[in-house]
Amino acid sequence: MTDRPKGLANRSSNYGDRDFALYLRRSFAASMGYSRAMLEKPVVGIADTASDYNNCHRTVPELIEAARRGVLAAGGLPLAFPTVSLCEPSLNPCSMHYRNLMALDTEAMLSAQPMDCVVLVGGCDKTVPAQLMAAASADIPAIMLVTGPMLAQRFEGERLAACTDCRRYWARYRAGEVGAERIGEIEGKLATTAGTCGVMGTASTMACLAATLGFMPLMAASAPAVHADRLRIAEEAGALAVQLIAHPVKPSQLITPGSVENALRVLLALGGSTNALVHLAAIAGRVGIPIDLRRLDALSEETPVLVDLKPTGDGYMEDFHAAGGMVALLRELRDLLHLDTIDLAGKTLAERIDAGTPFVDRAIIRARAEPVSPVGGLVALFGSLAPDGAILKRSAATPALFETEARCVVFDGLEDLANRIDDDELDVTPGDILILKGAGPLSPAGMPEAGYLPIPKKLARQGVKDMVRMSDCRMSGTAFGTVVLHIAPEAAAGGPLALVQSGDRVRLSVRERRLDLLVEPAELARRRAAWTRPEAPKRGWDKLVHDQVLQAPQGADLAFLLPEGRP
Repeated sequence: MTDRPKGLANRSSNYGDRDFALYLRRSFAASMGYSRAMLEKPVVGIADTASDYNNCHRTVPELIEAARRGVLAAGGLPLAFPTVSLCEPSLNPCSMHYRNLMALDTEAMLSAQPMDCVVLVGGCDKTVPAQLMAAASADIPAIMLVTGPMLAQRFEGERLAACTDCRRYWARYRAGEVGAERIGEIEGKLATTAGTCGVMGTASTMACLAATLGFMPLMAASAPAVHADRLRIAEEAGALAVQLIAHPVKPSQLITPGSVENALRVLLALGGSTNALVHLAAIAGRVGIPIDLRRLDALSEETPVLVDLKPTGDGYMEDFHAAGGMVALLRELRDLLHLDTIDLAGKTLAERIDAGTPFVDRAIIRARAEPVSPVGGLVALFGSLAPDGAILKRSAATPALFETEARCVVFDGLEDLANRIDDDELDVTPGDILILKGAGPLSPAGMPEAGYLPIPKKLARQGVKDMVRMSDCRMSGTAFGTVVLHIAPEAAAGGPLALVQSGDRVRLSVRERRLDLLVEPAELARRRAAWTRPEAPKRGWDKLVHDQVLQAPQGADLAFLLPEGRP
């Protein structure tokens, strides 16, 4: 890095004449009105993910403007550039199918364009992990600047924010407790400001993990999108980017075994999104650090849930920020953390905690002696149905269902689920296990957030609020329920899940960390012989994903993007 040319001379185009390449680059840049003095400054790239399809990124233009101020004030030249932008509700088949495309796009631009450091502006669920994956692979100094969470809306005696409240009201609507007029009113009250979901969903969880890894200041993880602090954070990010050019700290120095384990601890203490585990595995995998689900499980037994936010608790992200945010949470976890890990400024985690305010609101961030839950939010499950593992968010589940052996009702893909789940003739009881297969990363569905299978309407109308549900896909970090996710290997890869049929018995044991299909080996062998692999896509991005995508424990990344290829 120290020998690489700086500014516009960085990553010169190749015409066989380096001086001419720089001459040409400067002459074209001058056409945009830059002076020669400006063009000789060090360059800070700013990844622009604004999109009319991405409501979570509505404030990106003003964040970029604030970051520009910081870069200019510190003596650098800010150059914003567009990349793929991903918004969960706006993409088909789902945003996860395109996370790796965004990572590939961003990595290519970081590696190809002249920049000495980059400010990555993201927020919506898959954008932050995609950008961190890209930064890890390009390994140039990178600062994460998130859009921040929306504010909760006060409405007729309660507070509402996307998307835990979306799901809560929709479940009531399906159960017949809320009418069409009321659900229409609620629709307009769930997301009333700019920003990502206002609960501890995937976006906020990933922001907290990015701060833990050292890619941004601790309090930058939680400042609301519409607060002036968010613009000051952006300006500071621009200034820090210029400082990093002279004193570079690369992503490979931030993403270490110690910092990844710290991130796992934080994920557990937050009661954070199950999606974050897949994303963290992908980020760490880019620098060759595997995540061991059994190690996660061990950490979960000694890391309490301390943050009382939806969907695990009652609060919202604005409450977490006002309660002391990441500084207060990490202070409470201090003796469990690797305190020598560093951030972009070269400060250790211990120094970052000590530099923060000592204030904490115990109504939101609990003391270790009085946790929301004495054990962590996630557990890993293994067994004959999930040889390579599965995940359960126990902090948002029903403890009475943790030990369940029951008949299963199987849906073979999303179309089958949509067509039959609300059929009054569906053979299902409250004690059954609902299973969705054929929706993992290798499937045409692309691993959507469909693991939160709806309660069949005829059961919802009877007052059933939760059932054991299992799948090879994901669920939103804003969701709740006794839901087993990321079953690996997935059905489309020929995992045992592919062989499950309605009427089979399945056993879930959170106590034993087991997930087992109770079918005789001879019968499974017969089904295996009759099973055929789904047809592969013929072209384009879908084919590349099909040929290269890994399973959930490896982060559902593309194998050729890992340091050593397929693990």
